[in-house]
Order: sequence, then C-alpha cells, then structure tokens
Amino acid sequence: MTKTIAKTVLSLNLNGVVRDDVIPDNLLLVDYLREKASLTGTKIGCDGGECGACTVLIDGRPRHACLTLAATCQDSEIETIDGLSRDSRLTALQRGFNEKLGAQCGFCTPGMIMASEALLRRIPNPSETDIRDALAANICRCTGYVKIIEAVQFAAQALTEGEPAA
Repeated sequence: MTKTIAKTVLSLNLNGVVRDDVIPDNLLLVDYLREKASLTGTKIGCDGGECGACTVLIDGRPRHACLTLAATCQDSEIETIDGLSRDSRLTALQRGFNEKLGAQCGFCTPGMIMASEALLRRIPNPSETDIRDALAANICRCTGYVKIIEAVQFAAQALTEGEPAA
C-alpha cells in the first residue's frame, strides 16, 4: 500500500516576492527554502532547533526554520539572509560582521545576522545584555562571541548615525 502525503498550496511573501508553491504538508521550512525556493543561505546545522544556523524572520520575528513546518507559514512574510541586502550592497549588520570579524567559519553567520536583524528592528541601540539575550538561541563553535557582539554594536552605531539599513 502506497502512503500518500497531503499537499498544500503555500502562499507567502519570501524576501519581498509573493510565491505560491505546492508543498507536502510535512515539509520543513528550511527544506522549502533550500530545495523549493533555491535559497541556500539559510543553513542546516543541528536539525533540532539547538544551534540557530537556520534562523529566519517570520513576520519580523526570529524562528528556527528546522523546527517550522512550511505549511504553517501560510500568508506570512519570510525573510532570509539571501534577501537581506538590497542592490548588492551589504547592510550595516553584514558590514559589521565583515569589518569586526564576527564570522569565523561562517556557518552560524546567517542565523546570527537574522537574529541580530530582528533585535535591531526592535531595539535600535541595544545593550550588550540585549545582544546576548537576542543571540542566546544561536551557537557559534568558533568564537567566544566577542567579535559577534562587536559586529552588532557596530551596526547599531552605523544605523544610529543615519546609515541606511541596506
């Protein structure tokens, strides 16, 4: 007997583009992004919601794409690292990670940046405690987080001084 998997028409706004895709009901958001939408910036790390490498913004809030069924994102706005910069220009946050050496191997960087992006939208001038709290669900195995915190502080200062976000 062949097992049939129910399918859904998923309608959402992905990085500013409205999409309608037929997907299996059991498809994880991270797999939808990487396989169906061909957006490979979102990383698969632990596959269990423990590392944060797959962090994306769903309606402006950071969420682990490896724990989220794509079908639950119906009519949502999804933002990934792939759509963060505009016109091929780095955002202040991306520049911060580059200039302050916030990325070591780079594997956690997309998730760190997306979690930091959500923070800076909520709190434009965060304290170090705010930054640490916002990044608590993201693990970096290469650093002691000092450079990552400096990168977020750099971005906050640049945005406070009027630099455009992208």
